[in-house]
Amino acid sequence: MTGANRKKLVLVVIDALKPSMLERAIATGRAPALARIREEGVYVEDCVAAFPSVTPVCAATITTGFGPDRHWIPSMNWYHREEARYVEYGSSFSASRQFGVLRSLTDTVYRMNAEHLSHDVDTIFEALDDADVRTAGTTYLIYRGRHQHEVANETALARIVTSTLFRRTIDGPLELFYADLYASRKTGCRGQLGMPGIRDQHTGCVGAYLVEHDLFDFMLFSLPDNDAWSHKNGPHAQVTSIAAADRQLERLMHAAGGPDAFLEDHAMIVVSDHSQASVEERIRLDQAFQDFDVATPSASRSIAAEVALSPAQRSAMIYVLDEEHRRAVINRSLEAVRTLDGIDVVAWLSEEEEAVVRNGRRELRFAPGGELEDLRGDRWSVQGDLSALLAEVQDGRVLCTEYPDALARLWSALHCPTAGDVLLSAAPGYEFVDWGGADHVGGGSHGSLHRSDSLGALLWCGTGPDSRAHRDLWSIRDVTPLIRDHFGLPPLQTHD
Repeated sequence: MTGANRKKLVLVVIDALKPSMLERAIATGRAPALARIREEGVYVEDCVAAFPSVTPVCAATITTGFGPDRHWIPSMNWYHREEARYVEYGSSFSASRQFGVLRSLTDTVYRMNAEHLSHDVDTIFEALDDADVRTAGTTYLIYRGRHQHEVANETALARIVTSTLFRRTIDGPLELFYADLYASRKTGCRGQLGMPGIRDQHTGCVGAYLVEHDLFDFMLFSLPDNDAWSHKNGPHAQVTSIAAADRQLERLMHAAGGPDAFLEDHAMIVVSDHSQASVEERIRLDQAFQDFDVATPSASRSIAAEVALSPAQRSAMIYVLDEEHRRAVINRSLEAVRTLDGIDVVAWLSEEEEAVVRNGRRELRFAPGGELEDLRGDRWSVQGDLSALLAEVQDGRVLCTEYPDALARLWSALHCPTAGDVLLSAAPGYEFVDWGGADHVGGGSHGSLHRSDSLGALLWCGTGPDSRAHRDLWSIRDVTPLIRDHFGLPPLQTHD
């Protein structure tokens, strides 16, 4: 492999890890493995998610280094214009039932990687496979690599499912373990087909096996159960689920002989794809569009639809399907969402291809290139009211504290080829009800542009810069470049 003398590298993705809860878990002694990584490395408590800050979008950004304009995964629920249907990645079981559970599973397990994820960008698995780095992955939404895998038949449950529902060969990393559906070798680990509460344990079991048998140079170690726990119990209950995730990290380290021995041979990157915010109120997007002909889950009943609506937790998208009256339908849609409580940012592209942001009566227009620089060094031309993003300018730099990296995130989301024409971000405390009528009121959620669910944790040790000061603002887009640099791969080409 490239850089044979480098340490092996483990990328740990803890879904929805909230920095304040990580700090509390460490302070109370509930997360000793994460405490050790933070002690020996670098900690960033404000790493910015992609927008929408939902798991499919963020998983694609973490594994490619690009936003949705380049990787083409637009949200949790979206409308496939070419196929004239909705794609539902599992907002809730009730939402999946609306579109067909099998179709939802097929879109999530297969088509997201094989078709929806742009082939113009490489995943980190593909890039490392091409460099002869031994890659490994546990259950994660994005797994595309260069190695072909057949369905697994190690357990009775897996044999039943793979003989009736899941039969396809997929391309993944050299070693792939995906919810018992795919297993590149027999480990004795059981994932119960990815049931919440079991997934972290399956990852820990597989990871320990791979460490013990020296089967990887790079491994993606996915710990998703924190997200499900936080959805149900609220983000401020995360200490319990972080402690559970930490036990799997300890398990990984013990397979190498303990933390000291493990960290001697392994570098670590730990990242949360997004955070979570408390939810107290619902937004019913459908009620604002009662005077529209809205595309339904039934394609045959949506032939003459004017719009498609894609709620996705604390974000939503509106697709204009009536191309003949496109601008008029956009304007009607903008008026429709004005009546809804709980939406604080509305964004769309003008006829001049500027990004337009509206927040109440305030409006801002922007485009790349110009006099203002953001905290990541990108330059922008801006017209209108910066208070639409609660932003300000200091010494020629635009600062968006409440909506971190807002200009770049919105621009990327608006230029995703599969995204809607109008993007919505919920205010703190609000969530859009999904197509199945489900929400997380009383618990936690994510998806918005706001800092409350957009700022996650990032830690590394044994690799990367010596200080967080290397960047003024860190993003999940920086994870793939960190990995590429660790293995001596050339930097990403960030512009076409």
